Amino acid sequence: MRVLFMCTANSCRSILSEALFNHLAPPGFEAVSAGSFPKGHVLPRSLSALQQAGISVDGLHSKGNDAFESNPPDIVITVCDKAADETCPVYFGSALKADWGLEDPSEVLGDEALIDAAFRSTMATIEHRCKAFLELPFAQLNRDQLKCELDRIGTL
Repeated sequence: MRVLFMCTANSCRSILSEALFNHLAPPGFEAVSAGSFPKGHVLPRSLSALQQAGISVDGLHSKGNDAFESNPPDIVITVCDKAADETCPVYFGSALKADWGLEDPSEVLGDEALIDAAFRSTMATIEHRCKAFLELPFAQLNRDQLKCELDRIGTL
């Protein structure tokens, strides 16, 4: 199963989600990420937060959703924070879609400790949601039931 995590810039939240999902996922599951307006680079703080958690950053780079036209995902999960009035990207196609809105830790202002705490909190939320996703009984869920479960996970 291929999961695409999307946000606007593909430099922080979607990158964190891709890396954490792949770190936790068993064989047969793969995450990728993209942005509707990719920055073209991953925020250094995103990479350092992952490395501090012992998660590989190999191959992580900022890209647009056109990178997946020839190999579309099964599921698209947007991770934009609607509360911040961000425009979430829209991905058209047959993929199942869900929103797991996350506050952007890269927008937190303050000292290093506060910013590090924001990244750790975001990563903890992503980890919790990814574990819930990976525990789903996929063989027993039809498309509508899976959509309901994905939406539920987005509220955890």
